[in-house]
Amino acid sequence: MNLNQIHNVYFIGIGGIGMSALARYFKNIGKQVSGYDKTPTTLTKELIASGIAIHFEDSIDLIPKDYSVENTLVIITPAVPKTHSEWNYFVERDFYVKKRAEVLGIITKDTFCFAVAGTHGKTTTSSILGHILYESGADVTAFIGGIVENYNSNLIGDGKTVTVVEADEFDRSFLHLHPNIACITSMDADHLDIYGTSDAIEASFLEFAGKLEDKSKLFITKELPLEGVTVAVNEEAVYSAFNVRIEDGSYLFDIKTPKGILYDFRFGLPGKHNLMNALMAIAMAEIFGTPTVAIAVALASFKGVKRRFSYQIKREDLVYIDDYAHHPTEIDAVHQAVRELYPGKKVLAVFQPHLFSRTRDFADDFARSLSQFDELILMDIYPAREVPMEGITSEWLFDKIDNQQKEIVSKEGLIKAILKSNAQVIVTIGAGDIGEMVVSIKEALNENI
Repeated sequence: MNLNQIHNVYFIGIGGIGMSALARYFKNIGKQVSGYDKTPTTLTKELIASGIAIHFEDSIDLIPKDYSVENTLVIITPAVPKTHSEWNYFVERDFYVKKRAEVLGIITKDTFCFAVAGTHGKTTTSSILGHILYESGADVTAFIGGIVENYNSNLIGDGKTVTVVEADEFDRSFLHLHPNIACITSMDADHLDIYGTSDAIEASFLEFAGKLEDKSKLFITKELPLEGVTVAVNEEAVYSAFNVRIEDGSYLFDIKTPKGILYDFRFGLPGKHNLMNALMAIAMAEIFGTPTVAIAVALASFKGVKRRFSYQIKREDLVYIDDYAHHPTEIDAVHQAVRELYPGKKVLAVFQPHLFSRTRDFADDFARSLSQFDELILMDIYPAREVPMEGITSEWLFDKIDNQQKEIVSKEGLIKAILKSNAQVIVTIGAGDIGEMVVSIKEALNENI
């Protein structure tokens, strides 16, 4: 398939964070873009405002009539069921129907591709790297799985020769990519509904790593069973951040590299996990040839990603942070960052579990992670693409959590429950539609002064 011959691009599931970045990209390069999604969101409103036609009813009558087999590409998300009538309409008529990952593979094949893989840290690392490359003048487009605060978008740049992509392990999507430089931030078990076992997910990462014949272009953390360039914080590695200190709310640190010591980098995102993400991005940009000064300047100006330790309220008496964390390891990282920044303060965590299968597979780990907070509000499981599983409920998870101040609350009762708390630090956590409630929570807290 030649993208130059494609005039129309139709998305089924256009409101997804990865899908919407592709929609923006195709609109930027002059394609006619439209699509379907199940429900309106902030993202779909932004796409509509940019001139993209979107509807929210699964109806073949709403597909543009001038979209022909020869000049139309249809992009689907794995979250859409195979019974979807619009999907079947295009398949039955032999349209070009591709998964998002396949399309990213087509785009990256003809570019110099940076691929960021790992069960945690992909979005933040990709955002930092995309920002560094863009600010340093590279001809880059970065496809991001989150909204980058500096750009208020999930797309950075409009370059034609360099791409930055998140190499997503879900559905083995990253195996479609053609990376020139890559990193793997972690290989924890996840998506066991797809893989079945942790061995299977590890095998998939090994296959992805095999796409880089030159292992000097593959950056890894020290504990991974892979050949590559090691990256670490406060540990011996090929790229190592050391002399780490906090000054005016930001990390300051030095970096040992193969070429020597780099001094006094400043980075504003809290948490050791984010420092590791920054170091991965720095190492990838450095081997690409980005000047050290340009890297340092861009890193200091990076504002973060929405829903990644995203400050909503930052007052002396109250802090409200929102985070996308949906795996026990990610919740641990949020907890570590909060305790480092606000020692001695009472912390309330509001958690919405994401997927019945993930809740089932990591229930004991979730319980351990959530027990660390001073107070906990647990919401119902957000199903996303799944149907309920017998016995897998928030009540079941709730009983495993060792926390004296805990309660289960519905979406309707959430704000009232939050306002009852006397916690000085509040964190909302989860990958479901809790993100759509953040503005309302913030407004209620501000009105409650």
